[in-house]
Amino acid sequence: MKRVFGAKKDKEPPPSIQDASDRINKRGDNVDEKLKKLDAELTRYKEQIKKTRPGPAQEAIKARAMRILKQKRMYEGQRDMLYNQTFNLDQVSFAAEGLKDAQQTRPKGHNSGQSSWSFFSSLIGIGCLPHERCQS
Repeated sequence: MKRVFGAKKDKEPPPSIQDASDRINKRGDNVDEKLKKLDAELTRYKEQIKKTRPGPAQEAIKARAMRILKQKRMYEGQRDMLYNQTFNLDQVSFAAEGLKDAQQTRPKGHNSGQSSWSFFSSLIGIGCLPHERCQS
Protein backbone atom coordinates (compact mmCIF):
# COMPACT_ATOMS: atom_id res chain seq x y z
CA MET A 1 0.00 0.00 0.00
CA LYS A 2 2.95 2.32 0.55
CA ARG A 3 3.59 2.22 -3.19
CA VAL A 4 0.07 3.37 -4.02
CA PHE A 5 -0.53 6.02 -1.39
CA GLY A 6 3.01 6.75 -0.25
CA ALA A 7 4.40 6.71 3.25
CA LYS A 8 2.81 8.76 5.98
CA LYS A 9 4.65 12.03 6.45
CA ASP A 10 5.61 13.26 9.88
CA LYS A 11 3.52 16.26 10.89
CA GLU A 12 5.18 19.30 12.37
CA PRO A 13 3.98 20.22 15.83
CA PRO A 14 1.42 23.03 15.85
CA PRO A 15 2.88 26.48 16.47
CA SER A 16 2.94 27.61 20.07
CA ILE A 17 1.43 30.83 21.34
CA GLN A 18 4.92 32.32 21.58
CA ASP A 19 5.63 31.45 17.93
CA ALA A 20 2.42 33.14 16.83
CA SER A 21 3.21 36.19 18.95
CA ASP A 22 6.70 36.44 17.46
CA ARG A 23 5.31 36.16 13.93
CA ILE A 24 2.78 38.94 14.59
CA ASN A 25 5.49 41.15 16.13
CA LYS A 26 7.60 40.64 13.02
CA ARG A 27 4.70 41.73 10.82
CA GLY A 28 4.19 44.75 13.10
CA ASP A 29 7.85 45.69 12.65
CA ASN A 30 7.43 45.50 8.85
CA VAL A 31 4.47 47.87 9.08
CA ASP A 32 6.57 50.22 11.26
CA GLU A 33 9.24 50.31 8.55
CA LYS A 34 6.61 51.20 5.95
CA LEU A 35 5.35 53.98 8.23
CA LYS A 36 8.87 55.42 8.53
CA LYS A 37 9.18 55.48 4.73
CA LEU A 38 5.83 57.24 4.44
CA ASP A 39 6.88 59.80 7.07
CA ALA A 40 10.03 60.56 5.11
CA GLU A 41 7.99 60.98 1.95
CA LEU A 42 5.54 63.28 3.75
CA THR A 43 8.34 65.53 5.00
CA ARG A 44 9.68 65.72 1.45
CA TYR A 45 6.25 66.76 0.19
CA LYS A 46 5.96 69.39 2.94
CA GLU A 47 9.21 70.94 1.81
CA GLN A 48 8.04 70.92 -1.81
CA ILE A 49 4.76 72.58 -0.87
CA LYS A 50 6.66 75.35 0.95
CA LYS A 51 8.93 75.95 -2.06
CA THR A 52 6.27 76.01 -4.78
CA ARG A 53 4.00 78.93 -5.50
CA PRO A 54 0.25 78.55 -5.06
CA GLY A 55 -1.33 77.07 -8.13
CA PRO A 56 -1.86 73.79 -9.93
CA ALA A 57 1.66 72.49 -9.17
CA GLN A 58 1.16 73.01 -5.44
CA GLU A 59 -2.30 71.43 -5.59
CA ALA A 60 -0.85 68.33 -7.28
CA ILE A 61 1.77 68.01 -4.53
CA LYS A 62 -0.96 68.42 -1.89
CA ALA A 63 -3.01 65.69 -3.56
CA ARG A 64 -0.01 63.32 -3.47
CA ALA A 65 0.58 64.20 0.19
CA MET A 66 -3.06 63.48 1.02
CA ARG A 67 -2.79 60.08 -0.68
CA ILE A 68 0.30 59.32 1.42
CA LEU A 69 -1.54 60.43 4.59
CA LYS A 70 -4.40 58.01 3.82
CA GLN A 71 -1.89 55.19 3.38
CA LYS A 72 -0.22 56.17 6.64
CA ARG A 73 -3.54 56.05 8.53
CA MET A 74 -4.30 52.64 7.03
CA TYR A 75 -0.89 51.26 8.09
CA GLU A 76 -1.28 52.74 11.58
CA GLY A 77 -4.60 50.94 11.93
CA GLN A 78 -3.02 47.68 10.83
CA ARG A 79 -0.13 48.15 13.25
CA ASP A 80 -2.51 48.83 16.14
CA MET A 81 -4.53 45.75 15.25
CA LEU A 82 -1.38 43.59 15.15
CA TYR A 83 -0.18 44.88 18.50
CA ASN A 84 -3.62 44.25 20.01
CA GLN A 85 -3.44 40.68 18.75
CA THR A 86 -0.01 40.32 20.35
CA PHE A 87 -1.40 41.66 23.62
CA ASN A 88 -4.28 39.18 23.49
CA LEU A 89 -1.92 36.28 22.80
CA ASP A 90 0.27 37.34 25.71
CA GLN A 91 -2.79 37.39 27.96
CA VAL A 92 -3.76 33.87 26.81
CA SER A 93 -0.22 32.67 27.41
CA PHE A 94 -0.21 34.17 30.90
CA ALA A 95 -3.54 32.54 31.73
CA ALA A 96 -2.36 29.16 30.41
CA GLU A 97 0.80 29.36 32.52
CA GLY A 98 -1.30 30.23 35.56
CA LEU A 99 -3.50 27.18 34.98
CA LYS A 100 -0.45 24.93 34.62
CA ASP A 101 0.97 26.32 37.85
CA ALA A 102 -2.34 25.76 39.62
CA GLN A 103 -2.47 22.16 38.40
CA GLN A 104 1.04 21.51 39.62
CA THR A 105 0.47 23.02 43.05
CA ARG A 106 -2.85 21.22 43.63
CA PRO A 107 -2.39 18.31 46.04
CA LYS A 108 -2.60 14.80 44.58
CA GLY A 109 -5.54 12.59 45.45
CA HIS A 110 -8.06 15.38 45.95
CA ASN A 111 -10.27 14.80 42.96
CA SER A 112 -13.78 15.15 44.32
CA GLY A 113 -15.35 18.42 45.38
CA GLN A 114 -15.95 17.10 48.89
CA SER A 115 -12.34 16.17 49.49
CA SER A 116 -11.09 19.41 47.95
CA TRP A 117 -13.44 21.32 50.25
CA SER A 118 -12.21 19.43 53.28
CA PHE A 119 -8.59 20.03 52.32
CA PHE A 120 -9.00 23.76 51.74
CA SER A 121 -11.30 24.19 54.74
CA SER A 122 -8.63 22.62 56.92
CA LEU A 123 -6.16 25.13 55.51
CA ILE A 124 -8.29 28.14 56.39
CA GLY A 125 -9.90 26.74 59.52
CA ILE A 126 -13.53 26.18 58.44
CA GLY A 127 -15.01 22.98 59.80
CA CYS A 128 -17.98 22.18 57.52
CA LEU A 129 -19.64 22.90 54.21
CA PRO A 130 -22.00 25.88 54.06
CA HIS A 131 -25.16 23.72 53.70
CA GLU A 132 -24.17 21.38 56.56
CA ARG A 133 -24.51 21.91 60.28
CA CYS A 134 -21.24 22.04 62.10
CA GLN A 135 -20.92 19.48 64.84
CA SER A 136 -18.87 21.02 67.58
